[in-house]
Amino acid sequence: MRHYLNRLQESIIAKWNTPALSDYRGEDFTFANFATEIARLHTIFRLLDVKSGDKISLSAKNSSRWAMAFLATTTYRSVAVPILCDFTPEMIANLTAHSDSVVLFTEPKMWEQMDVETIPQLRVVISVEDYSILYLRDESKREAIESAMAAIPAVYPEEMKHEVVKYENLELDDLAIINYTSGTTSQPKGVMLTSANISSNIDFALGNIPVEEGDKIISMLPLAHMYGMAFEFIYPVCGGGHVYFLGKTPTPSLLMQALAEVKPYLLITVPLVIEKIFKGKILPLLGKPIMRLLTHTPGVSRMLYSKIRKQLLATFGGNLRSIILGGAALNPSIEKIMRKVKLPYTVGYGMTECAPLLSYAPWNQFKAGSCGRAVDGLDLRIDSDNPHKKVGEIQAKGPNVMIGYYKNEEATRAAFTEDGYLRTGDLGIIDKNGNVFIRGRSKCMILTANGQNIYPEEVEALLNTMPHVAESLIVERDKCLVALVALPAEDAEIAESTIREELEQTRLATNMLLPAYSQISKVEIIHEGFQHTPKHSIKRFLYQ
Repeated sequence: MRHYLNRLQESIIAKWNTPALSDYRGEDFTFANFATEIARLHTIFRLLDVKSGDKISLSAKNSSRWAMAFLATTTYRSVAVPILCDFTPEMIANLTAHSDSVVLFTEPKMWEQMDVETIPQLRVVISVEDYSILYLRDESKREAIESAMAAIPAVYPEEMKHEVVKYENLELDDLAIINYTSGTTSQPKGVMLTSANISSNIDFALGNIPVEEGDKIISMLPLAHMYGMAFEFIYPVCGGGHVYFLGKTPTPSLLMQALAEVKPYLLITVPLVIEKIFKGKILPLLGKPIMRLLTHTPGVSRMLYSKIRKQLLATFGGNLRSIILGGAALNPSIEKIMRKVKLPYTVGYGMTECAPLLSYAPWNQFKAGSCGRAVDGLDLRIDSDNPHKKVGEIQAKGPNVMIGYYKNEEATRAAFTEDGYLRTGDLGIIDKNGNVFIRGRSKCMILTANGQNIYPEEVEALLNTMPHVAESLIVERDKCLVALVALPAEDAEIAESTIREELEQTRLATNMLLPAYSQISKVEIIHEGFQHTPKHSIKRFLYQ
């Protein structure tokens, strides 16, 4: 296994004068700029006596400067603590304190709402917008810092690149990240990931999804989550690619505009984004009477789906080699059409505790309904006496699995089996070819009085294809299943009485497709819509 920062060093040196990071319609940074900014931040760390192993928190929207601050931290052998900027200022301060961070990178407006007295170990707060110092506990050091920063050139010349990018004493066993998760079923925990955990994922990505000369990618998932951090930022930069950051989660129109302009080689996103595109553009088209006729006409249907594929890929910028979906289940009816269109998509499976990838398969080897096969070096097993057919918990052991939760030995012990496998909390099976099929979350599974297992996600997938359903959630109330439904935006013009009548027809139609034990007894409308995690998963615990 190669340390991912050794790969970064090679990319910076080889690509010195080429673009590395860009804020979409904002600042641009070459690899030379990148290396210079890291050197400047290292200077601040040294003057404030920051040591390897010290914790450095980052909480701000996605940007090139967030990315450089992160790599300045890890190349210094300090521990990065990414914290979602969607958390409240109080929670960000609490997590910064809990992680024992001595440095905080954040936005000025966010810092203004924090109480420094709640973070007693904090030495400096640095603005992610321009690396200016927002707070310095020891003001006597300000002059020395400003003087040292002024002595550093705007960009180090190429003849100095080997000296500037000399990141020494890198160890795979180093604690690299404490990642505070925001899961749907529990309070955040600090996942401890080593350089080896990260490097195993980067090794796999570069070996299976090579970055080619001139490749660009768009980063839109939160950098404070491992999915976006590892695969939309660390991996492409280590491969010498060019990353464009969109800031906060983009609107569909902004995303499509950015795709057309950037022309990425790879799109990494959550199923919800693709489902919105299909529901908005493809399904209405295929629903027209003439199109239904044509799609059932041999020969003509192949030509039609081929044309739709070309138009979709052109919409995505025209350079797309693959689409990787993760973070949630893909709607089966949408997936069926994606297969017919021959869209180059695949579905991966991961979690923060695995830095994050557990399984993946290239789109041309991907089996519909699955989420790929176990990544290299990872042992996946099903806690079941018949793992090919009987659902059980998915458990994992390998080089990408976390070492535990920060300052939480009880949660760490509970996360592992006696023989050292991580309990993912996900339920599934693995077929004879190694393909992983997820059936739901163990905490979400509903056990009926007669012993039947109900996986809410499967019922929700059916509901989400029905009229007047943007998203749904199945909950158990008085031993009956109730469907909570968020309406699509276009329903705002329709009388609620009409919607309720048609949702009742939806309930009956859905029940016809379900076994008796998992049928829906009632539909309730969530008018304000569901609250989501940054990965676009519904916060289930709020609605139980």
